[in-house]
Amino acid sequence: MCKPQSAPVDNHRLRWVPLLLALALSGCSTYYGQLAVGQFELLRQREPVDAIIASEQTDRNLRQRLSQALRARRFASESLGLPDNGSYRVYADIGRPYVVWNVFATEEFSVAPLTHCFPIAGCVAYRGYYQQGRARGAAARLSVKGYDTQVAGVQAYSTLGWFDDPLLSSMLRWNDERLAGLIFHELAHQRLYVADDTAFNESFASFVEQEGLRQWRAHRGLVPAEPGAPDPYADLSRLVLATRERLAALYGSGLDAERMRAAKVAEFSRLRQAYRQMRDTRWRGDTRFDRWMAQPLNNASLVPFGLYDRWVPAFAALFVQQGRDWLRFYEAAEALGRLPADERNIQLESLR
Repeated sequence: MCKPQSAPVDNHRLRWVPLLLALALSGCSTYYGQLAVGQFELLRQREPVDAIIASEQTDRNLRQRLSQALRARRFASESLGLPDNGSYRVYADIGRPYVVWNVFATEEFSVAPLTHCFPIAGCVAYRGYYQQGRARGAAARLSVKGYDTQVAGVQAYSTLGWFDDPLLSSMLRWNDERLAGLIFHELAHQRLYVADDTAFNESFASFVEQEGLRQWRAHRGLVPAEPGAPDPYADLSRLVLATRERLAALYGSGLDAERMRAAKVAEFSRLRQAYRQMRDTRWRGDTRFDRWMAQPLNNASLVPFGLYDRWVPAFAALFVQQGRDWLRFYEAAEALGRLPADERNIQLESLR
């Protein structure tokens, strides 16, 4: 029998517990049921980070990682203006590499993602599953219907402040800097979230992460990266987004299906060739993205890049426009978020 276990929840969020319970008790076989059970399990596993650090039984490496994470967490609130609450001051060992697996899907001849709407988060470009098998099953069912699909593991997510989100063991797979970036990114979602606009939300959080990391390095007296130094993730994003734009033009060209399929295959071959050249020259053999590039690629593989990066330059320009003052920046971003979607995109495009 699939049954949620009791969990210590935040008292001021108790009004949402009956909804989660109702969803969980509706059965783990339902989509919302597995979401509720997975969230309850995370809540049940949480422990205060301070207590873990103070315990003599705590592994030395874990103690060091959590101590550094707490320092980044304090910096997030004190210097970046991000929420000062219980999130990322508790820890959960989830015993798996990812906390959820997201399923992205597109039509065969479209780069636009299939969207899904939820009671709190609004409409987003993916569906999340706490078990990899469920995610792969959902992707397989969509594939049978003719959709392009992609299953991507996720190390962390935000409940948008409804609960105290924990540091997760899956987040510790990254180095200290990447871990700090994840904390900044997820807290940014708590600071500002616009329903039904995934690209806005993820680009906003990605900018806060990037600028936050730059300031976090400066705060610790670390030497900043040299101007023009290779940034493999940024380089890969540019390659992928260029491919996405060419595919969008292809799908709107009016060619017949057979010719579009052949051109689609050619575009992904072109992407792989450009990647290899970038890796072997500009990155000097850095192979960190080889595994991603070696998997079967399709339209859905490109979706996360379009969501996480689309408006980052616009938010960077807005930050400069607001005198690099975080509170003024947040107020300006919130004003953008209140605009109708079309008008918001026009404003972001002008900033970019």
